[in-house]
Amino acid sequence: MKPFARLLDALIFTPARNGKLALIEDYLRHAPDPDRGYAIAALTGDLSFARAKPALIRGLVEERVDAELFRWSYDYVGDLAETVALIWPEADSRADAPHLSAVVERLHRAGRSEVPALLAGWLDALDSTGRWALLKLITGGLRVGVSAGLVRTALAGFGKVEAAAIEEVWHGLAPPYRDLFAWLEGRAPMPAVTAGTGFRPMMLAHPLDEADLATLDPRAFRAEWKWDGARVQLAASGGAIRLYSRTGDDIGPAFPDLVAALAEAGPLHAVADGELLVARTDRDDLAPAPFAELQQRLNRKSVTAKMASERPAFLRLYDLLFEGAEDLRGLAFGVRRTRLESWIARDPRPRIDLSPLVAFDTWEELAALRAKAREDGIEGLMLKRADSPYVAGRPRGPWFKWKRGPLTVDAVLMYAQRGHGKRSSFYSDYTFGCWRPRTDGEGRELVPVGKAYFGFTDAELVELDRWVRNHTVNRFGPVREVEAGLVLEVACDSVQRSTRHKSGVAMRFPRVSRIRWDKPVEEADEVATLERAIPA
Repeated sequence: MKPFARLLDALIFTPARNGKLALIEDYLRHAPDPDRGYAIAALTGDLSFARAKPALIRGLVEERVDAELFRWSYDYVGDLAETVALIWPEADSRADAPHLSAVVERLHRAGRSEVPALLAGWLDALDSTGRWALLKLITGGLRVGVSAGLVRTALAGFGKVEAAAIEEVWHGLAPPYRDLFAWLEGRAPMPAVTAGTGFRPMMLAHPLDEADLATLDPRAFRAEWKWDGARVQLAASGGAIRLYSRTGDDIGPAFPDLVAALAEAGPLHAVADGELLVARTDRDDLAPAPFAELQQRLNRKSVTAKMASERPAFLRLYDLLFEGAEDLRGLAFGVRRTRLESWIARDPRPRIDLSPLVAFDTWEELAALRAKAREDGIEGLMLKRADSPYVAGRPRGPWFKWKRGPLTVDAVLMYAQRGHGKRSSFYSDYTFGCWRPRTDGEGRELVPVGKAYFGFTDAELVELDRWVRNHTVNRFGPVREVEAGLVLEVACDSVQRSTRHKSGVAMRFPRVSRIRWDKPVEEADEVATLERAIPA
């Protein structure tokens, strides 16, 4: 457990990407099996412990220290694992610290009644850093600035293989990844995975700098609409159908209606790239509903029949990667597109349609079409070279995304909450609102329209944190209500109707673009301004 704790501690205080990669690779070289496999699973979010809940941890610490002292300490520190790690009394005689693998395997076998004694014993045996790492591990809140993609890149560096090769086999592996490490160390062949339903690393696009258009030949590119949904990969072989997110997570269980509809039409043998959308129920065709409707279905462990009926999911396809066992990724996009059109025409399926190409001759003509995208609830355009093969990652040049410009609104800071990880001591999560007329007709009131936790610099965070502490008017658990005195310029990709928000609107991907220290709160925008930005 100690080496894993040192790794987590070092990752938090290493901001640079290459530094984090070096730390993970060094850990993989020195940690034994199966510890390193479980460490990788923890970093990628593939470990969970259903019986080790935060309430249990709070109960354990309140048995050993004054409950009021713990509550005050927790309020000051802002992070449960860090608070418990620091306040937990040192044992009179410390037992041997457990190995990471022993912790994981014992917790998976333990009954509910056994867990408290196990945790208490391990907390007694570890120092403060080890206690912190243990609690972060079992609560699933590592937050050390490491994504699953970065971990897989580190694995590729450790084994001196292409990152795409890791992606090709990752979906078929399970902790503690013994076969993976045997391959990366040259002791065994590459792990075999099911060919038809395996995830294939996606090809991604670069944002388009409009100045680049002067250097690009419009005749070399094809244009598609950039739909406002979730990028997915359909992988099917016979009766098995998988839906993968862009990071390789199997999201099919969250959309059983879609998977069932595809399967009912007969065996399917293909891997396709497309967009997951929700269809409008007031139309007979597959017309996309706003992203907020899809958002209601994402990341759900179970889906009711009512939800599936009210928000039916469908796929809008862009590309064909495999047709049967034939790998098409080396072919030009124009050829793959023709194959995709023929495949859909030959084997039409319910809840699948084809994303149309956008006809244009000049960049000016395409720019005019893009300018109207917001009115139709479309994110923008994709530009793809007709001769480009399908290459994993984000190669420079073949594909560009030309998104519409963001919306901005001046909103008033209303509530603040502490962040996590290195931000656990700062109020960094901000809820902001806009004005609307009061229902009694007496003046205006602020109502929340969104929440953001990025877009500002570290120096600005310090200033914002100080402002929140000096202007707090009320507290609700970990949340501070502040006086209406600070305006934030907030950017977002789109605005949609929402029954979950008091304002009746929801912002997609809100982020703080500027702190308006100079602007009076009375001049902040009204909810009506956001409502006018909602697509018809």
